[in-house]
Amino acid sequence: MDGIGVVVAAACGGAVAGMLEVVGEITGLFAAGGGTGCGVFRKDCLDLMRRIALLKHLLEEIRDFGPTLEVLTSSESSSSSSTITTSTNLCSGSWWSDLVVALQAAKRLLSAAGTFTSNNPSDGAAKKISFQFQCVTWKLEKALGEVPYDGFDISEEVQEQVALVRAQLRRAAERYGSVNSRKLSHALSQPLDKEVTAKVEHVPESIDSKGQSADPMVNRLERSSSLSEVSPSSNVDSQQQENSASKSMDEMKKPDALVIPDDFLCPISLELMRDPVIVATGQTYERSYIQRWIDCGNVTCPKTQQKLQHLTLTPNYVLRSLITQWCAMHNIEQPTGLANGKLKKSDGSFRDVSGDVAAIEALVRKLSSRSVEERRAAVAEIRSLSKRSTDNRILIAEAGAIPILVNLLTIDDVITQEHAVTSILNLSIYENNKGLIMLAGAIPSIVQVLRAGSMEARENAAATLFSLSLLDENKIIIGASGAIPALVELLQNGSTRGKKDAATALFNLCIYLGNKGRAVRAGIISALLKMLTDSRNCMVDEALTILSVLASNQEAKAAIVKASTIPVLIDLTRTGLPRNKENAAAILLSLCKRDTENLACISRLGAVIPLTELAKSGTERAKRKATSLLELLRKLQQL
Repeated sequence: MDGIGVVVAAACGGAVAGMLEVVGEITGLFAAGGGTGCGVFRKDCLDLMRRIALLKHLLEEIRDFGPTLEVLTSSESSSSSSTITTSTNLCSGSWWSDLVVALQAAKRLLSAAGTFTSNNPSDGAAKKISFQFQCVTWKLEKALGEVPYDGFDISEEVQEQVALVRAQLRRAAERYGSVNSRKLSHALSQPLDKEVTAKVEHVPESIDSKGQSADPMVNRLERSSSLSEVSPSSNVDSQQQENSASKSMDEMKKPDALVIPDDFLCPISLELMRDPVIVATGQTYERSYIQRWIDCGNVTCPKTQQKLQHLTLTPNYVLRSLITQWCAMHNIEQPTGLANGKLKKSDGSFRDVSGDVAAIEALVRKLSSRSVEERRAAVAEIRSLSKRSTDNRILIAEAGAIPILVNLLTIDDVITQEHAVTSILNLSIYENNKGLIMLAGAIPSIVQVLRAGSMEARENAAATLFSLSLLDENKIIIGASGAIPALVELLQNGSTRGKKDAATALFNLCIYLGNKGRAVRAGIISALLKMLTDSRNCMVDEALTILSVLASNQEAKAAIVKASTIPVLIDLTRTGLPRNKENAAAILLSLCKRDTENLACISRLGAVIPLTELAKSGTERAKRKATSLLELLRKLQQL
């Protein structure tokens, strides 16, 4: 490649790498639960983090387009000038500078908003933060609306994903209110107020961001964007900003004169503690937050910055009792949501919960024991209790067991690990616990068990991923975690039960478009073909079901054809069970739509006879699919 080609590829690659790093930091905040402590801006932070996390796939495809740029600049020498201009514009257009500015501003904003402690919605700093959310939302939506998809050959799945994010951003912008775009652009290019910025100076490293990117191109683009969009004479009407921000703030939070004692608030989350624990320095934190802090590799106390002599978390029962008494005295709902044997549900109604709370709390305390035997016995009992009833699942989660169980997934004791992952599986059956498991950052540890645990642990890890992936949002997070290659490995080499658990999880994950390509690249097609041709026929149903979900994806479609799957599918339309025939016909139809080459292939292989029979005597769905295929074959013959 010539020198110009190197410059083009490096320029585009460097800018994208910088943005991927920023998105990674923001995604890290979401995974760690950071930046979401304050009640005032908690929802805003979480929503913004989730939307930005989805942009990772777009940036990865832009990055992967880099090699194409290199080929163009080296091989098409006759038109190198125009090619270089086009390629450079793709990475330095106004949409890109808008995206750079918005992501950098989002990172700074999340750090500030996540540590904001004021309870006064009319506070000037709060209004500025609210206005910054409006600015970032508007800028992101504007940038994503101008992405040159064709120029980067962005896949349909990612385009649909970006369209979803844009729709969410558009609705969010409408909720924040409308302000002149020039004013928004100007505000976005300004640093946060000093009063706000000062609030993030002592945030723990795992929660705070690293500030501006070191990538000089990113910084240049950020500066150029603010210069190009704001004329020297443009001024921001601060009163109009504050009025608009105040309106959205009033919707987010009602004034509350009651002041929560500082000692009752977790220093990390700034929320009323539900399960206070003491660390080696004597400081008290909410268990789930300090556990995530430690799990990120930190060995210091977030508040004092002193090195922790040990990582044992000791329950602070005295403080927990004081918090409970204070809540009762002021007629405030208990932090646990569980009081007098009743659990308040999301719709405001109550559910009676029965069980030995004291015994469960004692078991949960033993999960943190230094004794391997005591810890193993406790987690075995938790596993047994969590299997028996929904009430037990509620009480175990309310006792703070989930973060500790997640921590036990990474220890060396195989038996304890098996009990821990199975306990999490059992707890996930109760819908409300799914969110707590995700909040505890369980996915990376579950994936680790899926890769390297005992066969029983791997089976239950796969089943846990299936259970958690029932929530659509979790499909995205699990797919991005590296779980799919590990599930494909279990599908190929696991026990019979392990294969079935992996198949179920993969089917559910592949419903989300962005995960289909991941599954194909992980080798799922060859694994499914092996299942279809297995003489024992024990997993044909599962293989066909997954293939029917994948066949609509262009990458998967090409891989299915390349693996010589078509003859096997035609054979199944002749000899399979009714459901197998139905799915085989549906897959063949997906492969042949708008593809005359595949259509001609199934014609040569004698598919007409079994399809005709299926159109007459198959299931209702099989009749529809077979009839559609036959019609396509008839049109092909008329060409």
